[in-house]
Amino acid sequence: MNRRLYTLLLWLLLPVVLLRLLWRGRRQPGYRRHVAERFGFYPKPPPPQAGEGREEGKTIWLHAVSVGETRAALPLVDALLARYPDHRLLLTHMTPTGRATGEDLFGERVQRVYLPYDYPFAVGRFLRRFRPAVGLLLETELWPNLIAGCRRNHIPLLLVNARLSEKSARRYARVPALSGESLRGLAAVAAQTEADAERLAVLGAASPTVVGNLKFDIPPPAGMLERGRELRRLLGENRPVFLAASTRDGEEALLLEALAKLPPPPPAGEGNHGFLTVIVPRHPQRFDEVAGLLAKYGFPFQRRSENRPVPAETRVVLGDSMGEMFAYYAACDAAFIGGSLLPYGGQNLIEACAVGVPVLIGPHTFNFTQASELAVAAGAALRVQSAGELLREAAALLGSPERRKAMGKAGKAFAGQHQGATRRIMERLAPFLG
Repeated sequence: MNRRLYTLLLWLLLPVVLLRLLWRGRRQPGYRRHVAERFGFYPKPPPPQAGEGREEGKTIWLHAVSVGETRAALPLVDALLARYPDHRLLLTHMTPTGRATGEDLFGERVQRVYLPYDYPFAVGRFLRRFRPAVGLLLETELWPNLIAGCRRNHIPLLLVNARLSEKSARRYARVPALSGESLRGLAAVAAQTEADAERLAVLGAASPTVVGNLKFDIPPPAGMLERGRELRRLLGENRPVFLAASTRDGEEALLLEALAKLPPPPPAGEGNHGFLTVIVPRHPQRFDEVAGLLAKYGFPFQRRSENRPVPAETRVVLGDSMGEMFAYYAACDAAFIGGSLLPYGGQNLIEACAVGVPVLIGPHTFNFTQASELAVAAGAALRVQSAGELLREAAALLGSPERRKAMGKAGKAFAGQHQGATRRIMERLAPFLG
């Protein structure tokens, strides 16, 4: 497949794209807003204020597709704003949750819009409207027409914090002409690991460099740590708390089935009511679905949004809030990182390690292979193969303060040892901004 055939397929799929947008808008109303931006139609810029210059080419554009990439961008955004105060920073997303996260993290310090779909006319309108001096794509965002448009308009486009799992590499390898043209069209590639760099080079990237993972550079926010202490008071300061973070579809059912097989807690009034489980689904549109599962299994539960003390008889808290993951980590005694019990590829475990929480992960962590392996080797994380083993190991951890303390200390050391990606990316970017 070449880019011409790829573009033809995009046009043929346009009705499907529109229907999917409408369908997702039923569950997430955010998809119904700013629809015109997805096709390259943006509001006109406000007129300049007195004394304010609006020079062309003074925009740095950073694309973070969704929540994870947006949170990972935090240290890079801070560094860009500090190093290039005379430039505007444009942050683009593809999901409403990513855009909302960008607003929470950066406020008015950056401009936020949706990146258009990869139609040539939409890409052209986007580039003419914002005229970025340079663009940075986070992680694995290869849009052939976007890359070609930037090259045609002499806009350096860098792929930074790049990662490419074996599974994704096999998928790109099925269309070698398209993948190779896209990767060769990039001005630079800064990969997270040697394995990522090697896979990208095989597909066509020219001389990718290894810079590390931006997620190691994200410090636990002091405000979130304080919120975590407040949350812990609501959960119960003397009751062990097990967190299932960023769970994906199907994992909650596995966890609840395993939880139901554990010995029941003693009756109220005997002082020990077993550990409390906090489940935080990764996607907010699934909060109600997971609440229905909890009701189906008959677990006494309450929602985080109720913001009230958790009574002793409550077995599960549903974490139905956004932007509080650091607080959840700070409030728990041990954390499972979701997306790893089933083959989703895992989620970011670095934040939990940085807070000093013992981490448990499932067998499927191909999106975070190196970080997961290093965390296990450092003694900061423990890998399990099933939901039953997960809860048995969690219960053992919750019953051993000494073991938890050792794993937490190892986690903080592991997170600190791998910092520096932000500095290396800034060094890689500097030649393109003079």
